[in-house]
Amino acid sequence: MIAALATLLVFQLLGEALVFVSGAPVPGPVVGLALLLFTLVLRPTLVTGLKPTAQTLLQHLSLLFVPAGVGVMLHLQRLGDEALAIGVALVVSTWVGLASAALTMAWLIKRVQASKDKA
Repeated sequence: MIAALATLLVFQLLGEALVFVSGAPVPGPVVGLALLLFTLVLRPTLVTGLKPTAQTLLQHLSLLFVPAGVGVMLHLQRLGDEALAIGVALVVSTWVGLASAALTMAWLIKRVQASKDKA
């Protein structure tokens, strides 16, 4: 379990380092997760070593939300002051996400249908 945790943390560190060096506007853990995914695709045997630790972490995922809840309680007044801006940002980003997913799906359906028509 220690080796698996170390592996996960090393990939997070690699992601953070790459973001720091490149200045990419992406969170380091996301880049680290992408690197981990790429590594697991290339070497699927690593999955067996990481799976039990990952499952244990997922079972206790709710504990990771405690710091976020404390942060919300700490800044509750600020959240109240900026509720309109936060609400608008949430609604607009949700609609943009839904629209981009729908447009991507429509484009993929057309592309698959076109390739079936050619065959």
